[in-house]
Amino acid sequence: MLAEVARAAVVELDLPYTPGNGPAELDKAAAAAIISGPSAALVGWMPLHAVPELTAALAPLGAAVVPLPPPRWIQPPTLLGGGSGTPRVSRTLVETYGTVPYEDLDPSRLAGIAYVMMFGMMFGDVGHGAVLFAAGLLLRSGRIRKLAKLQKAWLFVSGAGLAAMFFGALYGEAFGPTGLVPVLWLEPLANPVPLLVAGLGVGAFLLAGAYALGTLNRLREGGWGRALYARSGVAGSLLFLAVGLLVWGLAAGAALLTAAAALIAFGALVFIFIGLFTEAGGGPTAAFQAVIELVDTVIRLGSNLVSFARLAAFGLTHAALLAVVWEATQALWEPDWRSGAAILVFIVGNTATFALEALVAGIQALRLEYYELFSRIFQSEGRPFRPWSPPPTAVLAPATGAPLVPSGAAAERQLP
Repeated sequence: MLAEVARAAVVELDLPYTPGNGPAELDKAAAAAIISGPSAALVGWMPLHAVPELTAALAPLGAAVVPLPPPRWIQPPTLLGGGSGTPRVSRTLVETYGTVPYEDLDPSRLAGIAYVMMFGMMFGDVGHGAVLFAAGLLLRSGRIRKLAKLQKAWLFVSGAGLAAMFFGALYGEAFGPTGLVPVLWLEPLANPVPLLVAGLGVGAFLLAGAYALGTLNRLREGGWGRALYARSGVAGSLLFLAVGLLVWGLAAGAALLTAAAALIAFGALVFIFIGLFTEAGGGPTAAFQAVIELVDTVIRLGSNLVSFARLAAFGLTHAALLAVVWEATQALWEPDWRSGAAILVFIVGNTATFALEALVAGIQALRLEYYELFSRIFQSEGRPFRPWSPPPTAVLAPATGAPLVPSGAAAERQLP
């Protein structure tokens, strides 16, 4: 039975794993078996779709798979995407932050879209975006062997390039303010305030999505009780809504909106305080701690929203660097030998700006994703599903020397 379980490689046993020691792994599994008379049982987790395969493998041995209800005090391991194929790049983006808890929704696709959009807003240039898009297609082709490991990221890179081209068209930027494309929306350097407001608007939209996902996750984790009082649940979402209504009311001079914002904010703060007070265990010390954390919640909400101003700030930086390069190119351009120097300045300046701004935009988009969005979507970390399968080995029977364990046993620890 142990041999077949090892060969199927779909059961996660709660055992320490020692690579390169096949017989010892089988001994540990045998020691963990629950034995009652002539029967023995191994308890572990496995994907539902793999049950028929394991059942068929155990049937010739007179063994069976018996489904058990999951214990409430143990969090099941997470296996995203059914465990088939290579994880998506967007999922890798989430997994670098942490493993998605079993009860939570997988935000991988939405996280990938948000990252690409934020990157494009900070890296808005049609020319630079086209270069990035072409680099993604080159990765997809697999022609550069040294970059073969990055081939799966081609869609992510190409998507970032398309987003940069989109925002570059809005800004009228193509290798700088060259006039190659018209301005469809605004020039960043000439209109920094509207761009800043747009950055805050994008941030508010992304935060609203994060609060919505966080509320759903709190509901799935602990029901309405947990979702109602959590800072990343209903109460936190209402507080965020109140801030939005307050800004709208003050900007439009609408006293009714301002009063509604104050009322919603008061109710949200009451619910958040109750949740913090309960988590702290009750009593005077818990009340003091809840008040401190409540003030921190309000301050953090404002700082989180302001953090998205960097979408405009780094977009301005990108445009400013390219404007300097273009002005230097124009100053050197003459119908003589200096035209070569102008072309050199244009190429070197764009190359340096591309490398620097791509790195900065990539890091800043990741920072916003982790600290401002994921911190609301997740409140705990899950654990990945790792199928138990010792390395290939052949255990010989004492009398005949015949192999008991198939030598083709899978030797991998599959991650979701």
